[in-house]
Amino acid sequence: MLYLVATPIGNLSDMTFRAIETLKYCDYILCEDTRHSVILLKHYEIHKPLKSYHKFNEKEQLRTILEDLQNGKNIALISDAGTPGISDPGELLVKACVNESIPFTAIPGTCAAIQAISCSGLPTDRFQFYGFLPRKECEIRQALQEILSYKGTTICYESPNRLLDILNTIHTVDAKRELVVARELTKKFEELVRGTAQQILSRWKDQVVKGEIVLVVAGTSDEGNEWEKLSPVEHVQMLQDTYSLTKTEALKLAAKQRGVPKREIYKELI
Repeated sequence: MLYLVATPIGNLSDMTFRAIETLKYCDYILCEDTRHSVILLKHYEIHKPLKSYHKFNEKEQLRTILEDLQNGKNIALISDAGTPGISDPGELLVKACVNESIPFTAIPGTCAAIQAISCSGLPTDRFQFYGFLPRKECEIRQALQEILSYKGTTICYESPNRLLDILNTIHTVDAKRELVVARELTKKFEELVRGTAQQILSRWKDQVVKGEIVLVVAGTSDEGNEWEKLSPVEHVQMLQDTYSLTKTEALKLAAKQRGVPKREIYKELI
């Protein structure tokens, strides 16, 4: 059986009793970085073989892992921190287990995304998890447009070296949007900074941003979706002007927001 075991995102005391028992019970443990995971395992006196399993070797390791599971082995999967499969390895293995009817379960625990939104002070009744924002500039603009037009709260992961650029972009597009930057959650220097993009930028005006970052973005109000009052052509033009999108990118997003086929808006444009 496969066990997806959540591990602490900073504070080692956040490890659950059930997680410890499961790791001690399994035949071996899959982990992203054996050097990192051994610190946690030694702390809880867990002496089990470790096997490297990360995004660069997931596919090549998959068949061996599945064969071990089919032969009756109990295997645990952990990530460097948090819940496996949430912006960490695990999704591919779980899907394979589903396809091959191999039993698996998750041992719950900490997750940076849930930790951040629970103490953000923003609405939690409706939210989306966006994971890591894309790297390419055009894809970032598109992602931010989707995030800023969402009516619920959005949770993103971001690197400390890119955070200020993302905040500057948000300030340009929506200077009034309420944000929360959760930094170093559960660790010694845990910090939550709330405010608009400009207010948060002032926090790091003369300092370098360090640590693990979760960005939480408040949803748009009903009045905030100006496109609902626009014609399809005006909608596409608004997206191009506001987010510096190409016509093709703007058309695709407009169709997605309106819930109509792209060809329907394309006919309007021509």
